[in-house]
Amino acid sequence: MQSITNSTTRYGWATIILHWLIGIIFIGQFALGFIMVRTESQRTAFELIQLHKSLGFLLLGLIILRVAWRLGNSAPPLPASVGALERRTAPLAHLALYAFQIALPLSGWALVSVSTLEIPTMPFDLFVMPNLPLVESDAAESFWAAAHWYLAYAGITLVVLHVAAALRHHFRLRDNVLTRMITPSSSGE
Repeated sequence: MQSITNSTTRYGWATIILHWLIGIIFIGQFALGFIMVRTESQRTAFELIQLHKSLGFLLLGLIILRVAWRLGNSAPPLPASVGALERRTAPLAHLALYAFQIALPLSGWALVSVSTLEIPTMPFDLFVMPNLPLVESDAAESFWAAAHWYLAYAGITLVVLHVAAALRHHFRLRDNVLTRMITPSSSGE
């Protein structure tokens, strides 16, 4: 029987589902952000921006849940074949991924909070998300737009490195680092 929690050798269903769901949304958000700022139709751009904001709040909630779950469920250790340098850098890389995945939606929330356009944010048209208590101004909007842009590109760079590392483990090192994030643990492990 497969477990919802992590075991000493593999990840459980909860970790696997959160990992892939967050990964898909994060990459999708990058693509959506890239497209929405290049769309000529104002109506289409507006709708894409609203979707981007909705998915951003969903991502923020999921990553907070993921971090909380990670704090309560230790990750299986890396295989013995993994060298000392990678053992030290892997936790830092994961910490950086978590930090960027939290900072990016927060910077987007700050951006819409300081916008002088005062367009309400309604995640998935369900409710009005209150703005952060920040002062509205063109200067603040420029700052947060730049911060959001830089965080997005830095975050997607980290994701590319993360994927490259997983593929290296799978195809070059031929260990179970990738497969244990695909196939859940059994309750007997």
